[in-house]
Amino acid sequence: MTAEIPNRTPSAAVPALPRYEATDLTSGGDLAEIVLGDQIYRLRITKAGKLILTK
Repeated sequence: MTAEIPNRTPSAAVPALPRYEATDLTSGGDLAEIVLGDQIYRLRITKAGKLILTK
């Protein structure tokens, strides 16, 4: 027996998540630095079009 999940429409009160193009973050290149507090992370776009985030 499967439970039915009610249809839920997104509420207008819930804001959409911010969305960024990775190529915008890298200024058209394949590498960007992202700062969070006192930490620096590197975002890399691979040749296969995948994203890698490293500390």
